[in-house]
Amino acid sequence: MKTFHISQKNPIKKMFAARALQRSSGLVARRTAQTTQRRSAQTVPLAGPKDEMIAQSIAHLRARVARQKEIMDATQHSHAEEVAEMWKWIKISFVVATPVCVLSVAKDVLFVEHVHRPHGPLPDYMAIQTREFPWECETCALFDLECWKKCRAEMAQEEA
Repeated sequence: MKTFHISQKNPIKKMFAARALQRSSGLVARRTAQTTQRRSAQTVPLAGPKDEMIAQSIAHLRARVARQKEIMDATQHSHAEEVAEMWKWIKISFVVATPVCVLSVAKDVLFVEHVHRPHGPLPDYMAIQTREFPWECETCALFDLECWKKCRAEMAQEEA
């Protein structure tokens, strides 16, 4: 760290010296934090001969496994504690999600009007057919029962 000679006579120099000291100690703290928190985003070995690439991949995998072991050793949680934590969050999720789902279904059933296809003939832009249907009433949709009744009545009149 830098050391500064602080004069007792000049308060302005004293203030600037204190600021410089804070900034320099902040830089040191930031630099150490950056070096300890750095991550390697490299997942693909550098281009080179096949043997070097394989060696780099293996070294990368070993480094990742070693890092994971460091993390596991630092946490000091047993398997039972991890399972208990998992079940705690599952219970919290159910406590939150169940009322939300029930309220949303109740809202949909009680307050939202379900709009279905209007009764009567369709407007021209909705009744466009590029080819006929492959059943006896070529212009009727498969589940349009009113159209089927009309079509069968017309076919019965034509036969009579």
